[in-house]
Amino acid sequence: MSIAALLLAAGRGARFGAAEPKQYALLAGRPVLRHAAEALLAGGHVATLLPVCAPGEEARVASILDGLPHRPPVAGGATRQESVRRGLEALEGEAPDIVLVHDGARPLVPPGTLPALLAALAQHPGAIPAQPVSDTLKRAGGGTVPRDGLFRAQTPQAFRFPVLLAAHRAAAGEATDDAQLLEWAGQPVALVPGHEANVKITFPEDLARMEALMTPPMWPRTGLGFDVHRLVPGRPLVLCGVMVPHALGLDGHSDADVGIHALCDAIYGALAEGDIGRHFPPSEAQWKDADSARFLRHAAGRIAARGGTLVNADVTLICEQPKITPHAPAMIARLSALLGVPEGRVGVKATTSERLGFTGRGEGIAAQAAVSLLLPAGT
Repeated sequence: MSIAALLLAAGRGARFGAAEPKQYALLAGRPVLRHAAEALLAGGHVATLLPVCAPGEEARVASILDGLPHRPPVAGGATRQESVRRGLEALEGEAPDIVLVHDGARPLVPPGTLPALLAALAQHPGAIPAQPVSDTLKRAGGGTVPRDGLFRAQTPQAFRFPVLLAAHRAAAGEATDDAQLLEWAGQPVALVPGHEANVKITFPEDLARMEALMTPPMWPRTGLGFDVHRLVPGRPLVLCGVMVPHALGLDGHSDADVGIHALCDAIYGALAEGDIGRHFPPSEAQWKDADSARFLRHAAGRIAARGGTLVNADVTLICEQPKITPHAPAMIARLSALLGVPEGRVGVKATTSERLGFTGRGEGIAAQAAVSLLLPAGT
């Protein structure tokens, strides 16, 4: 059984109210039309994808669909019905068994829709996904319309190819969708369950709605980090990426920035990816005296690679000297730049150990950090 699909992209989308037709609007960084094509091709049911676009936009549509298997776009007509007919006639030479007609402004085809349509075609010449009307319907000027038995038609709509082509050629009027043409010809059209996620982009707010539907749910993750280094003469003191004037510096294989090291460990912990030593082993010479900014950039990159977001980071430096508060704004600015987040998501503060222990004796500086991340569910 050969299956072809017409992807309709010839409309001007007057209700969308933008300079560009809605099928070209960006959704999650890519044109709506690209999403619609990928949704049609998912699952491997469609062997031939034929875009139908406004005259003169063939090259633009081909560029949007670059990398996807499709036939060269054909020019549509002044109406949706004429565009579909032209697409059907372009497919007539290969005469597929089944043809799907899908709106280029519907970026998501829910799983199960295509299998349900194809199963229905075993008994009917046409089948469409449809959702029962759940809202009360009112006529302008007054009056309530009973909603019993009313459905909202969606796409893709599926038909036996020769039946739909004949219905288009015999049409004496303008139908609202392809299923209506079969109804005029006395052909039965089956309804299969539609889905609320099968949204047709009509108004600008539909883009935000669809982006929310297409974004996986995010789960919170928390990580804690701790680091300590000895204070020694002859070393610069670098804390949270900022050079701090002091008679002593921190001893370590890298620049020994305890603030960044604790923060990296907190991030790696939240990601369940070990600790800083796993990613940057102190036994490797390449990290000798390294700027710890490289480590934090790597940790931030791991958040991005996992599709996550840093909600906030909080660093506490523990020492008697030097005083941290005068340098805290610069530290916050530096950390936020390395992490690629607004400064309002980063906290740096300090405390003493009341002259107790190695920090109280001025022998070293310790740091602890906590981070909150959002990661895609299931990762």
